[in-house]
Amino acid sequence: MNKFKKVDLSFQSCTSEYKEADVVIFSCPMDATTSYRPGTRFAGNAIRVDSIGIEWYSPYQDMDLKNFKTCDIGDLDLPIGDVKVALDNIYDTTKAILSDDKKPMMIGGEHLVTYPVVKAVYESHPDLHVIHLDAHTDLRDEFFGMKFSHATVIRRIHDFLGDGKIYSFGIRSGDSHEFKWSDRGHTTIRKFDFETLEETILKLKDKPVYITIDLDVLDPGVFPGTGTPEPGGMQYKDLLNAFKLFEQLTNIVGADIVELNPYLDPSGASTAVAVKSLRELILLLHR
Repeated sequence: MNKFKKVDLSFQSCTSEYKEADVVIFSCPMDATTSYRPGTRFAGNAIRVDSIGIEWYSPYQDMDLKNFKTCDIGDLDLPIGDVKVALDNIYDTTKAILSDDKKPMMIGGEHLVTYPVVKAVYESHPDLHVIHLDAHTDLRDEFFGMKFSHATVIRRIHDFLGDGKIYSFGIRSGDSHEFKWSDRGHTTIRKFDFETLEETILKLKDKPVYITIDLDVLDPGVFPGTGTPEPGGMQYKDLLNAFKLFEQLTNIVGADIVELNPYLDPSGASTAVAVKSLRELILLLHR
């Protein structure tokens, strides 16, 4: 069934019809719970416009986007100001993509939009594990009185995944109680770097894995275009090395990149980083 149509402005060469695609790109223009600098709702369009600036071929993976069937269905229609309805729409879209035996590739938006995507993927893959690259723990139980926030997203995902299923890397910011809660065996946090990433990947090699990348895991000197920049972050070569390690995973079932705020970096460098990262993730989903 052709539930969705490709858009006129697509990412790179990802112009396949929905019915023939193996991977489906969609973006979630929502920044309703952003606590510092809003604007991530504009990321999807900025990434598509600037994707003309990179090659279809990845020399890192020796793979070419034009050799694979990828459909881009564009921005979802999300109501401004109604978080519940927006999350429900994202969940329903992801469920539809999965029901057609396709893999979801989501572009944020704020990090909260990862929650409904992972929830839908979990319902198709009950042994799901999450690899989470981020500057922030995102493990608050509530933030400004809200259970659903970009600062609570990983905690809400833990609500259904349970203990031992979430592995976070590059973390360098969070309230002390978040780190203490994680240390009680709920999640695994690697602070400041990706040093134990390969060890985790070998452990999860054949399990269903969802990859969520908050691009503020990168240092603001590399990626200033984000709402909550956190100094002391990773360099882009560290992220490229992570993509290389992800090639060892045999069952990546979905992925996302979130928290690009294109208007905070008028140079366009942050959007270029997001574009290149998205290319690598799409190709990983096609492996």
